[in-house]
Amino acid sequence: MSNPYAKLPNWAEYGLIPLVNLVVAFLVAGLVVLLVGENPLKAAYHMVNGAFGRGEYIGFTLYYATTFIFTGLSVAVAFHAGLFNIGSEGQAYIGGIGVALACLWLDRTMPWFLVFPLAIIGSAAFGALWAFLPGWLQAKRGSHIVITTIMFNFIASSLMVYLLTRVLKPLGSMAPQTRTFEAGGQLPKLDWLLSIFGLDIGNAPFNISFLLALLAAFGVWVLIWRTRFGYEMRTMGHSPSAARYAGISETRITIIVMMISGGLAGMMALNPIMGEQFRMQLDFVQGAGFVGIAVALMGRSHPAGIIPAAILFGMLYQGGAEIAFEMPAISRDMIVIIQGLVILFAGALENMFRPAIGRAFASFGQRSAAAAQTKGA
Repeated sequence: MSNPYAKLPNWAEYGLIPLVNLVVAFLVAGLVVLLVGENPLKAAYHMVNGAFGRGEYIGFTLYYATTFIFTGLSVAVAFHAGLFNIGSEGQAYIGGIGVALACLWLDRTMPWFLVFPLAIIGSAAFGALWAFLPGWLQAKRGSHIVITTIMFNFIASSLMVYLLTRVLKPLGSMAPQTRTFEAGGQLPKLDWLLSIFGLDIGNAPFNISFLLALLAAFGVWVLIWRTRFGYEMRTMGHSPSAARYAGISETRITIIVMMISGGLAGMMALNPIMGEQFRMQLDFVQGAGFVGIAVALMGRSHPAGIIPAAILFGMLYQGGAEIAFEMPAISRDMIVIIQGLVILFAGALENMFRPAIGRAFASFGQRSAAAAQTKGA
């Protein structure tokens, strides 16, 4: 997306500014903890320990991070084309249908390593098709992408309720969910990965979809910065008028980018459905599509930033549960407030400190140039 501020070095753009925002968010969160009469340093300890203190905790943190990597990439791809896709939540819901259908069809006859590729294709295809309609409406009818994607979230939620109560629910069952998948529909854990470091993930549902998320991040980097199509979408994101002058089809870019974004969001469903629940349940997305917006903003819409941002939010989810358990005065609602503060400073206030940092860099550059001229004279 276009940037109205001065150009900063990449390390400042992708590292310093998000770090400053994060530090301020946690300082404000510390004040909130103080207001309820608790020690913020103790709360910080329990959060970090609850997220990384044991192998099982790390497994849960990385499980949540896997989900947020997919949704963060989904939002980031749209950002680069100047599109604000708020529909990752609904696209993930619909992507879950593709996962569930593949597992229900093949889990009893095929091993997981054959079902998994088909589930990937199904989740990406269903998510992409759900994102196609808002993209087409934006490109062909001028309907604002934010409005249509929000509306499609509600439609996806209602469609999921209908399918799980009328179509996919087993006979005789009262629970709005599919049957439990057999072994062919269950992803293996990545316990061997953490065991290299002497860690035991215990009951954590950390599974191989994490590797798929990393592969997707690399693929997004290649797409955006190493392909002609990526150059075209970045051009449109920076200046639609310049893109039109260069002969770039705004309609084509909008529709394709939204389908890629929806496909990435749909793949998020692999993690909870095949990696943890082994069935499709209502509300399996659990707000991950909206968290993906904050992850993309904090990661500066770059895969190298999205991965650590997703791990950070995984830490907030897992560590927040530990705080609520160890410090009863800090309720689960307080944890949501802390998460909201991080989202606030990483998202809505992401550029609050940029002008000051930009002026500091400009002043430093001017002093360096003056010193060089004095030395040369």
